[in-house]
Amino acid sequence: MRERARGCLLGLAAGDALGAPAENLSPAEIRRRWGRLTEIEGGGTDDTEYAIFAASLLVRHGHALTAADVAAAYREEIIPRVTGPMRGAGFSELGTIEALRRGLEPPLTGLVHSHGWSDGLAMRAAPYGIFCPGDPAEAARLVEQDGLVSGSGEGILGGRAVAGAVAAAMGGAAPGEVVSAALSVIPADSWTARNVVRARAALGPSPDPGDPDVIEALHEAVVVRHYPWTDVAPEAVALALTAFLAADGDVETSVTFGVSLGRDADTIGAIAGAVAGAGQGEGGVPARWAARIGAVTGKCLPVVAGRHVLDTADELADELADEPAGGL
Repeated sequence: MRERARGCLLGLAAGDALGAPAENLSPAEIRRRWGRLTEIEGGGTDDTEYAIFAASLLVRHGHALTAADVAAAYREEIIPRVTGPMRGAGFSELGTIEALRRGLEPPLTGLVHSHGWSDGLAMRAAPYGIFCPGDPAEAARLVEQDGLVSGSGEGILGGRAVAGAVAAAMGGAAPGEVVSAALSVIPADSWTARNVVRARAALGPSPDPGDPDVIEALHEAVVVRHYPWTDVAPEAVALALTAFLAADGDVETSVTFGVSLGRDADTIGAIAGAVAGAGQGEGGVPARWAARIGAVTGKCLPVVAGRHVLDTADELADELADEPAGGL
C-alpha cells in the first residue's frame, strides 16, 4: 500500500507539473509548441497543493470525516492566510472562500457560487482513493464530504469517480476494471458517466495515444467547445480516465497522452497520473520525473508550504496500517 500510495501522489504531482504549461491550450497548439510534452520543466499548481491538504484531513479524521470538518479546516487553516489573491485557485474554491466568510455552511457553500461543476474536487480526490484501497464506494462517500463544501452536482460526481478509480487501482484492479469502478459510484445517466462512456467508445479497439485523430475523436465526444472555461469536471475526468485506459495503465503514457489533450491539461494529467501511479506504484513513475518533484511552495495554499507528496503518501499509508482488520 505504501508503494501504491507514493506512486499515486507522485504521479499526480508529475501530471500536474507536466500539464501546467499546456493548460487552456488546444491539442494543435500543444503540438506546434512542443510536439509532445514529455519533460517536466517547472512546478505544479493548486492541484498538488489541494491534494496534500485533502490528505491532511484524512490523517486527522479518517473515515469519520464530515463536511463540517472540511469547512472548519478551511476557516482555520486556509482563510486566515488569504491576505491577497489566491494565485492559481479555481473558481469553485474561490467561491467557497467567499461563502464561508459570509457565514454559510455546507452544502450551501458549494451551491451559491454557481461553479459546482468545476473539476476542483476531482483534482484533489486521489487521497480518498488511497485511503480506501479496494473500496470505491467508501472512497466516493468520503470525497463527497469534501465536495459538499466547494462543489455540487457534476463537480461532486467527478470527484467520486476519481476517488473510486484510485481506490480500485490501489486494490490492484486492471485498467478496464478501474474505469468500471469509477462508473459504479456515479449515476449512469449523469453527465460525467455519459462522458466517460462516450470517450471510452471513441478510443476504438487499438488506440494510438500519439495519433491526432484519436485526440480529435475524444474532443468530439466530450469537449464543450463553445464554453469559455476548461475546468469542467465531466470533461476533465472523462479525458483523464480515457488517457489512462488508452495507456493500459502505464504512468508515463497516461500522463503524456493526458496533457496532450489540452483543455485543463494540468488537472487531466494529475488525475491520469494519480490513477496510473496507484496501479503501478512508485517504481512506475519515471525516475526523471520523480527527481523534478520537490516540496510544494504554498503559492496557492500557504498552509501546505514545504510539504512533499511522498511524505503525504507515507502518512496516509501509516494510517492504513493502523486501521483495524476488516476496516470499519
